[in-house]
Amino acid sequence: MNIKNFDDYPKSLKKALRYIKQDASLSQLRNLERQLAKSIEIRKKALEKGNIN
Repeated sequence: MNIKNFDDYPKSLKKALRYIKQDASLSQLRNLERQLAKSIEIRKKALEKGNIN
């Protein structure tokens, strides 16, 4: 598995992380956490099935 350096990630992800670290409220963090966990789980299942690169 190839581990990317943080600088190699898309600009939008870096901006999102900066927002999380600096500006997000507790309720926004809880909502983002649920949404990210769900999206990650869906992506992992698709990769395990071999449907997506």
